[in-house]
Amino acid sequence: MTTPDSPVRKRPAPRPAAAPASAGRRRAAARPPWPLLLTACLAGALALLPLGYLAVRALERGPAFAWDVIADERTGALLLRSLGLAAVVVAACLVLGVSLAWLTVRTALPGVRVWSVLVTLPLAVPSYVAAFTWLSAAPRLVGFTGAALAMTLVSFPYVYLPVAAALRGIDPAQEEVSRSLGNGAVRTFLRVVLPQLRPAAAGGGLLVALYVLSDFGAVSLMRYDTFTRGIYTSYRASFDRTPAAALSAVLVVMTVALVAAEARTRGRAGHSRTGRGTARPATPLALGRLRLPALAWCGAVVVAAVGFPLGVLGYWLAVGSSATWEPALLTDTALTTLGVAAAGAALTTALALPVGVIAARHRGRAAHLLEQAAYAGHALPGITVALALVFFAVRYARPLYQELPLLVCAYAVLFLPVAVAATRAAVLQAPPVLEDVARSLGRSPLKVLREVTVPLAAPGVAAGAALVFVVCMKELPATLLLRPTGMDTLASRLWTETGAGSFAAAAPYAAALILLAAVPSYLLGRHRT
Repeated sequence: MTTPDSPVRKRPAPRPAAAPASAGRRRAAARPPWPLLLTACLAGALALLPLGYLAVRALERGPAFAWDVIADERTGALLLRSLGLAAVVVAACLVLGVSLAWLTVRTALPGVRVWSVLVTLPLAVPSYVAAFTWLSAAPRLVGFTGAALAMTLVSFPYVYLPVAAALRGIDPAQEEVSRSLGNGAVRTFLRVVLPQLRPAAAGGGLLVALYVLSDFGAVSLMRYDTFTRGIYTSYRASFDRTPAAALSAVLVVMTVALVAAEARTRGRAGHSRTGRGTARPATPLALGRLRLPALAWCGAVVVAAVGFPLGVLGYWLAVGSSATWEPALLTDTALTTLGVAAAGAALTTALALPVGVIAARHRGRAAHLLEQAAYAGHALPGITVALALVFFAVRYARPLYQELPLLVCAYAVLFLPVAVAATRAAVLQAPPVLEDVARSLGRSPLKVLREVTVPLAAPGVAAGAALVFVVCMKELPATLLLRPTGMDTLASRLWTETGAGSFAAAAPYAAALILLAAVPSYLLGRHRT
C-alpha cells in the first residue's frame, strides 16, 4: 500500500501499455495486427487465384489475340446486355428492398414480424428455379424481361437485409429533431434517414450487381446472352480456353469498376451509436389509409417471389407423370448439400472476418486493396473459378483434385464478398469508442478484437454466414465441375433432371432445395426482427 509520501506517488503516472484513445486509434488505422493482416492476405490470395489463371490463359496466344477477342463487336454487345440487365435488376431491387425495409421496420404494418421473415425467403429460391417456374407458366417470357424478372425476385433480399439492419441502428432522436424543426415525414426521410442508409443500400446494390453479372442458370434458361453465357458457350465450343479467358478478364474489369463506384458512393459515410444501451427503438409510424396498399405491396412481392415458384413446383409434383424420384436418394442428396454448404460457410466466414474488420477499422492502400481483392472472384462465372482451381490443383496440389476441399475453396472464392460485406457493416455499427477504451486500458489489438470487436459484431457476422450457407446450397456451375466423383447435391441433381427434360422428376429436388434453404432464411429474417 502506498502513502502520500511514497516515491511511487512522486513519479509521473506510468503510461499504459497501449497509447491513449485517439493515438491508439490512429495507430490501429495505420497498422492492422499482423495475424489479422496475414489471414486477410491469405483470403485475398485465394480470391485472386482465378485472376492468375485468367492471366495465364488469356495471354497464352499472345496479347494481340486476346485484344482481338476483347475488341470484337460481339464482346461489346455482351457488355451492354450484361450491364443493362444488372442496372435494371439493381434499380428494381433498391425499390423493393428499401420500401419493404421501411414498411417492416419503421411502420405499424399489421403482422410485421411475419412479413419480415417472408420477404427474406426469396433467398432460398435459386435463380434457375425461379426462371424455370416462370418460363413453364409463360413460355413467351424469355429474353431480357424474363431474366430481369427472375433475377429481381430472388435478389432483392440482398438490399432488404442490410437496409433493414441500418434502419434499426439509426437513432430515432435525429428524426424527431428534424420533425421538431418543421420538416415533414417525407422530407425527414430524404434528408435525415436516406443519407444514413446509403452505405447499406450501396453495399446491397453492389452484391445484386455482382450476382447478376455472375449468374448463369437464369440467363441460360431465359435464353438471354450475357457474358456468363458467352463464356460458357466458348468453353463448351472449343478446347481453346483463350477466348473465354479474355471474356472473363473483361468481367473482372467490370467488377473492379463496380466496386470502385460503390466505394465512391459510400465514401466515408457510416453511423454508430456511442453506446449500445443509449438508443431506444423508433416509434412505429401509423399507416392510416395507406395500410391496405402497404399490405397489398408486401403480399404481391411475397406471392411473386415465393408463392408462385412453390405453386408451380407443387403442380409438377402433383400432376407430373415422370416423377420417378427415390426418397432415399433425395435424402442422401439433401444431407450432402447441407454438409457441403456448412463447410463452405465456415471457411468463407473465417476468411471474411479479418478482411471485414480491416475494411471497417483501418484506412490506407493496403486495406483498400484487400477489400477489392476479396470482391475479385465474385463476378467471375462459377465455371471460370472452378477451372482455375482445377488448373491449380492439377499442377500444384494434385491430391486435392476432385476432392471436397477444392469445392469448398471454390465456394469461398465465389461468396467471400457476401461475408465481407456483412462483417464490415456489423463492425461499422459497433461503437469504436469501446475499442479505444479497451486499448487505453492496456489491451493489445488482438485482445481488443477478440473481446470487444468480434462480440459486438457477432450478430452481423452470423447473419453473413447464414447468407453464405444459403448461396452455397444453390451454387451450380462450380459444383457441377468440382464435386467429387459420385457426389450429388440438390442443385446438380436438379440441373441434371431439367437438362433431360424431366421437369416433374426435377421438382422434388427443387422443392427440397427451397425448403432447406428457407430454414436459414427464416432464421435470418427472425433474427433481424
